Amino acid sequence: MQNFKYSRSEKLKKNTEISLLFKKGKWRTCGNLRIIILKDQPLLPLENGRFGVSVSKRYFKKAVDRNRLKRLLRECYRLNKDLFKEAFGDKTLAMLFWASPDMPSKFQDVEAQFIKLCNAQKKS
Repeated sequence: MQNFKYSRSEKLKKNTEISLLFKKGKWRTCGNLRIIILKDQPLLPLENGRFGVSVSKRYFKKAVDRNRLKRLLRECYRLNKDLFKEAFGDKTLAMLFWASPDMPSKFQDVEAQFIKLCNAQKKS
């Protein structure tokens, strides 16, 4: 049975982890989604994977819109967690961004881009 939870232990919240991610992470882009990834390395071991989402205030001035988009991004991760871990690895720090001023019309659009991003990573 799949684990569809997005538990507290999986959330990327610590400032030290976020700053490490931005210093040493690799960027990937697919459509309106951008992701920054830091995989487990021998010199930089990670105890478990963490995932976070962010939406720019520059593109979405209203908090209502930013929060809706963040909910959609978290839901994409939650439902496709197995695909994400297969593509990027089990022990990774990752942060997902929406990089467009356009609000998606429906959840399926966001989910399709997330799946495309994961599949593109698996191929490379």
